[in-house]
Amino acid sequence: MNTSPRLILKLNKKSGVYSFSHDMLAGLAYINYCKRDMSEATPQPQSTEAELIAVRREKLAKLRELGVDPFGARFETTVTPADLRADFTEGRQVTTAGRIIALRDMGKSVFFSIGDAHGSIQGYLSIKGLDETQAAIWKCIDRGDWIGVSGETFLTRTGEPTIKVDSFTVLSKSLRPMPDKFHGLTDRETKYRKRHLDLIGNPESASLFITRSRMLAEIRSFLHERGFLEVETPMLQSVAGGAAARPFETHHNALGMPLTLRIAPELFLKRLLVGGFTKVFELNRNFRNEGISRRHNPEFTMLEAYWAFSDFEEMANLVEEMTCHLAQKFCGGLQIEHKNEEGEVIRTINLERPWKRANYHDLIKGAAGEDFFEITPEQRRTKCEELGIQLSENMEDYEVIQQVFEKKVEEHTFDPCFVTRVASELIPLAKVTPGGKTVEVYELIINGQEISPGYSELNDPDVQKQRLEHQAGGEEEQKVDYDFIETLEHGMPPAGGIGIGIDRLVMMLTGAPTIRDVVLFPLLKKKD
Repeated sequence: MNTSPRLILKLNKKSGVYSFSHDMLAGLAYINYCKRDMSEATPQPQSTEAELIAVRREKLAKLRELGVDPFGARFETTVTPADLRADFTEGRQVTTAGRIIALRDMGKSVFFSIGDAHGSIQGYLSIKGLDETQAAIWKCIDRGDWIGVSGETFLTRTGEPTIKVDSFTVLSKSLRPMPDKFHGLTDRETKYRKRHLDLIGNPESASLFITRSRMLAEIRSFLHERGFLEVETPMLQSVAGGAAARPFETHHNALGMPLTLRIAPELFLKRLLVGGFTKVFELNRNFRNEGISRRHNPEFTMLEAYWAFSDFEEMANLVEEMTCHLAQKFCGGLQIEHKNEEGEVIRTINLERPWKRANYHDLIKGAAGEDFFEITPEQRRTKCEELGIQLSENMEDYEVIQQVFEKKVEEHTFDPCFVTRVASELIPLAKVTPGGKTVEVYELIINGQEISPGYSELNDPDVQKQRLEHQAGGEEEQKVDYDFIETLEHGMPPAGGIGIGIDRLVMMLTGAPTIRDVVLFPLLKKKD
């Protein structure tokens, strides 16, 4: 057998374990350990989860017999595993804590990996250096347990940053087995239903959610630097306004009144414009009682921002600048690769500026024919049937046209495109362009879906009242916020406004295939 360090390193890569290539002796011990303990890498059929749990509970009881609290207490650390690895120096006395991610007991010595969602560091423990009680405690330790360790840092012969452990403390006993250590958690439904296991078993998932969090912080910083004030507006509303969507309904017992979870914060943010806040934004949750799909979750994160004395074109510039800033900071550049489950690149999105801007009607004519807006509404329906677009009988003509846009333009647009001059019936909260048939808006399409709408905001209270009542379709009392109309009568400055679907933006920037991959706890149908 060739036992050179190079061969040992290659073997470890093949198994997916990179942190146990220490030196020739440790490598030989690791190979022998794998030969005699393949049951841990591939559990045998007789090792049911119930049996594994029973063994761990026996160790739990043993820890208590030894006078150890299996669920620990406050533990002072000097550094995190990730920070220690990132800024590693030898001969440093450290105290850190984390979950045991990997564990290789070679009899007289133990190598293990300790860490959290941010990263890990290797530990080395000599069993010979422990007293009888400490050795008994260590025998109760399993992969998945949380421990604290203290010791001195050193590099193994193969250059692996390691802590030579002088002492350890049990912080939490894991009573259930960890996900498979070589393959992680692979079942998609289990990933979404038990996100904690996904984060433990799949470092890629943990990294994605850390990136999402940092993106949100960067968005806030980007807007703060440009003079925007972050605010919070009500999520419980008496009238669900700011978008056309079905709300979740609830009831306030003390006040004896029906309420809805908001579908958008827009009308309250515009009240702040009236109040003199000229640059405001909110980054928070919206709720829509509608379908669930690869691109839709009933609760989702939305950024809305309003800028007095601006318009939709300036807001488009703001969104373009911010998105490219995020891509360069977190994605390494403006070329965003999207891959399939096999890891093959299926598409590369090009975010190089300037982004395309195109007229709504021109795009539809390119997909449905130059004469599409010259033929009758009945002929347009026939054209849709020829194009394979499904329509319902009660759709109005502008809704038929929108179906063509969504199915034949939006779903086939992958690089950024600001679609402008949209039909006025679609967006009742935006200013009408001269002529009255379109509104001053953009819809930003990237990767086949809308990422952000932006408007030159309508601030004429009489026109706003008329358009909201038309949208309500005879249910004005339930669907029109007349308090908002009254607020507009006090004078709202001309302004530009934007909305950005944060979940979709993160999907696009990270290459995630579904919204469930970027929402920590997506809503799922309850299992029977």
